Amino acid sequence: MEPKLGGYNTLEVIKRVDFGVYLDGGEEGDILLPNRYVPDGTSPGDTLRVFLYLDNEERLIATTLEPKVQVGEFAYLQVVWTNQYGAFLDWGLMKDLFVPFSEQRITMSKNKSYFIYCHIDEDSNRIMATSRIDHFISNEHPDFNAGDRVNIIIWQRTSLGYKAIIENKYAGLLYDNELFRHLEIGDKLEAYVKQIRDDNKIDLIIQKNNVEFVDDFAKQFYDYLKLHDGHTAFCDKTPPDEIYNEFGVSKKIFKKGIGELYRMQLIQISDNGTEIKNRDSHTE
Repeated sequence: MEPKLGGYNTLEVIKRVDFGVYLDGGEEGDILLPNRYVPDGTSPGDTLRVFLYLDNEERLIATTLEPKVQVGEFAYLQVVWTNQYGAFLDWGLMKDLFVPFSEQRITMSKNKSYFIYCHIDEDSNRIMATSRIDHFISNEHPDFNAGDRVNIIIWQRTSLGYKAIIENKYAGLLYDNELFRHLEIGDKLEAYVKQIRDDNKIDLIIQKNNVEFVDDFAKQFYDYLKLHDGHTAFCDKTPPDEIYNEFGVSKKIFKKGIGELYRMQLIQISDNGTEIKNRDSHTE
């Protein structure tokens, strides 16, 4: 199989030389993995998982470093230098990732970060980046259903919330009034499909808001109380960020969970916090 430029490959070590090892690149020929990236004890016949890119002389070269983005992915990267041809981004490898002026939606400046898509230029066969990312977002009907868990990267702040790229392919939106944590451009996280609109855009939520999840949290919170002598300062007046940092849930889920415990007459709630009813008998 032909090695994948700009992606991960598992290749066999075929020989050792003073400056590294050569890997079997099939039709591409031998591919150098320089000494600095060769794991200790590597011998001919071993297989290594490596990332392939082009060196400064446009030769195929391997590394065991993991770049911040690979071909076919979106990322939020910082410009480390510019010249008359374009900008160069820090993607975690020795050779920086190039963005030609023609592929910059706005002119890029040194030390600033930009949301980009990494691809192989059809004319030069080089790995490049572009900030004109709309061309790489699918307009097809997504193969998702409401409730599906997906991987997203935060793309852009809007008046409604945050735009996100879903599974490196589709556009989605997280609404401000359904968020319970602070987000930054470039954040990678899991989310859930809330609905697919008629224009094939996808509404997202970070956390499922179903009965089963609320029940699970109610049990988790009750166990938390028992481990803390039956009392905690957390209550329905606690700020959302503090709730998320401690329990990993939204304030909405938190309130529903403690509300369920309250209806079951297992806890009592006040401005000073939440405690187990008859806590002495439950925490002995």
